[in-house]
Amino acid sequence: MKISFDLSPSDLEHFRDVMTRARDAAKMREEPEIIESARELITQVNSSETSDFIRDRMNTLETLIGMALDKGWGLVSEDRQRVIEALSYFAEADDLIPDDIPVLGFLDDAIMIEIVAEELKHEIQAYRDFVVFRAAEQARLGESSEDLERADWLESRRQELHSRMRRRRRRGGGGDGGKSPFSLF
Repeated sequence: MKISFDLSPSDLEHFRDVMTRARDAAKMREEPEIIESARELITQVNSSETSDFIRDRMNTLETLIGMALDKGWGLVSEDRQRVIEALSYFAEADDLIPDDIPVLGFLDDAIMIEIVAEELKHEIQAYRDFVVFRAAEQARLGESSEDLERADWLESRRQELHSRMRRRRRRGGGGDGGKSPFSLF
């Protein structure tokens, strides 16, 4: 069975308010704690009986965590802050839907991941392209990952993808001059 729904502007405003409160609360937390909370959510989802929709969203959450931790990707401060702020929702214990409710407990988390993924789509795509490029080059060259992290060609590709990510973000995530209808940042 397939069930779908649309989020109205007032629904999006509600999620924006929840994210704003989570970001404010996360200011009192260290980055590693925020990242660990997101990892714990993935572990909880993987050990529960939940829908494929929710499980699929956890892949995006893993990508966001990877973006923050991957030294080879090397996010600049502003971009890193956007990712950490996106992860801050998952550091909050007060979910819209408590996680221990069977089947639906992680639905609010999955919806927030989906909204965050739309907001950070250029960053996510650039990072995924970088990971694929790095893996292909590693396979081609047979170098260890430490050597790859320092390689000039990898740095050049990283810079190219970071530039592309920022250009696309400036060109717009929505129809109103660059801001998406649900702007977290």
